[in-house]
Amino acid sequence: MSEAIESIESFRARATAWLDEQRPKRTTTAPVWGQGSFDVSVFHAMSDEDEQRYLDEYVVWHHQKLAAGFAAITWSKDAGGQGLSAAHERAFKEIESQYAVPNDHELISVTTKLIAPTIETFGTPEQKEQFARPFLRAEQFCCQLFSEPGAGSDLANLSCKAVADGDNWVLNGQKVWTSGARIAPWGFAICRTNADVPKHAGMTAFLVPLQHDGVTVRGIKQMSGGASFNEVFFTDAVIPDSYRIGNVGEGWKVAVTVLAHERNSSGGSGRRGGDFNDLLGLAIATGRTTDPIIRQGLASVYSKHKVREWARSRAAAAVRLGGQAGPEGSIGKLLWTNAMAEISQVASSLLGAQLIADTGEWGTFAWSDHVLGAPGYRIAGGSDEIQRNIIGERVLGLPGEPRVDRDVPFKDASR
Repeated sequence: MSEAIESIESFRARATAWLDEQRPKRTTTAPVWGQGSFDVSVFHAMSDEDEQRYLDEYVVWHHQKLAAGFAAITWSKDAGGQGLSAAHERAFKEIESQYAVPNDHELISVTTKLIAPTIETFGTPEQKEQFARPFLRAEQFCCQLFSEPGAGSDLANLSCKAVADGDNWVLNGQKVWTSGARIAPWGFAICRTNADVPKHAGMTAFLVPLQHDGVTVRGIKQMSGGASFNEVFFTDAVIPDSYRIGNVGEGWKVAVTVLAHERNSSGGSGRRGGDFNDLLGLAIATGRTTDPIIRQGLASVYSKHKVREWARSRAAAAVRLGGQAGPEGSIGKLLWTNAMAEISQVASSLLGAQLIADTGEWGTFAWSDHVLGAPGYRIAGGSDEIQRNIIGERVLGLPGEPRVDRDVPFKDASR
C-alpha cells in the first residue's frame, strides 16, 4: 500500500509553525524612513568576496530547510526529497515569502531549482549521485550556459559547437549573460552537435567545469556598476562524455525542462528589487501621497502585485487538483517585469535629480540601482516577447509565430 501524502492544510500548518520558530515575519508596512539598511537593487554589485559571503548565508538557510523537510519538497525520498506535490512546494513558497529569510541568489536558484532537478530527470545514476544531489544541497554551484550573442530569445539558434572526439567532446564558441560564472565551478551548457539537421534536433546538453583548460570567463560591466553577468569562451575545451546530460541530439528537450523549472521558480522567496512598501515609504517621506498621479502609480503597482499573487494561487490550485502548471508562470513573469518598470517610473518621479545625484540621504540615490537593473528582467528568465507568445498561443489560441526554418538543416538556415 502506498504511503498517504500529507494534506496541503496539514503541510501549511506545519510549515507555518516551523517558520514562526525560525524567522520573524516580514514587515507589511512601509519602512521607517532612515532606519536600517536600504537596498532595492535588482542585480548584485558586490565583490567576489562579498558575494561568496552572501551565498554562504543563504546556504545555511537552505540547509536548515533541508534538515526540516522544507526543501526538495517535490523530489522523491530516495533522491533526498520529501516526495510531495508541486502544490506543497508552492504552498511553502507562499508562506516563506511572509518571513524575513535571506534573499535568494541567482546562482543558488539556478543550481538547486533548475539544474539539479534536470539532472535528476535526464542523468545517469552516476550523474545523479555525483552532481544532482550535491547541487540540490548547494554543496557545489552550477551556472546556466544558454544565451549566446546570436541566440537570445531563440535559444535553438545557438552555434556553440561540441564535436565528438573518441570518449571526449571538444567545445568551441561563446556564451553570454551568464550569472555567477566567475564563482561557479560548473556550467550547464547546451551546444550544437549536429548542423545537418533542423536546429531543434541538433543540440546536446553538457556539464562543463569552468576552471578548466580552454575555458575563459570575463565579467560584463553593467549600468549599475556591478558585474554579476559574465561571458564565457570555449577554445578547444575538452570534456569527457560522462559530462553529457541526456542523449546526443536531445539538448532541446533538456533545455525546455530547465526553462520550465525556471518559470515555476520565478519570484519565489526572497526579494529582488524594491517592492510596493518601499515605494510607499518613499512617497510618504517625500510628502507626495496626495498627488493624484503618484497615487495612481502606487495603485497600479499594488494591483499588479495582487493579481500576480492570484495567478500563482490559481496555478497552485490547478496542480493541487491533479493538473499541470499552465501558462500562469508566463502571466506572473509579465506582471512582475511590468510592475518593476512601474516602480522605476514612480520612484523616478518622486526623486527627480536625487535619483542621479548621491546626496547621502537615506533611501534616495539607492533607487538608481533599481532603475538601472529592472529592464534586465524583461530578458532574464525568458523575454517578455516569449512570454507573450506563450500566452497568445496557449491561452488565447492564436496561431503560432511563423517558423520558416523549422525543417531546414541548421547549416542552411538564414541567420
